[in-house]
Amino acid sequence: MSGPRSSHFDESGRARMVDVGDKDVTSREAVAEGRVRMSADALRAVVEGSAKKGDVLGVARLAGIQAAKRTSDWIPLAHPLPLDAIELDLRPADGCVEIEASVRVRARTGVEMEALVAVSAAALTVYDMLKSIDRAMQIDEIRLLRKSGGKSGVYSRTVT
Repeated sequence: MSGPRSSHFDESGRARMVDVGDKDVTSREAVAEGRVRMSADALRAVVEGSAKKGDVLGVARLAGIQAAKRTSDWIPLAHPLPLDAIELDLRPADGCVEIEASVRVRARTGVEMEALVAVSAAALTVYDMLKSIDRAMQIDEIRLLRKSGGKSGVYSRTVT
């Protein structure tokens, strides 16, 4: 391997879970976002609450919360974390549903993956609940907006 070695690989290049046992427990927060682009008919079903499967935004919010709590089941090298709070905001916008997840914990490692998984699961749930109306929906722009806590400090995405 050339260049800086990732903490997720040992000296032999094998994947490993990072040992966070000696890190300080600190307050950590991460915020991620994403969107599901869709047809006017699908968006109308969200706004009017007329989707055949029910309350699209409510079910997607619960899916995101549940997924954040189970991130270590999705991501092989993620640590299971006792999350303090998970907030998901789903809102209809111009041609899409925007999703934002905020996750907080007091732990030895950050919650970026939990926020990203929450957004991903919520987006997939929106797709599942509306696919009978619009199979051409597009999930995109899933990204970390900011994170705080831990040794690396604060990260804030510059708007592009």
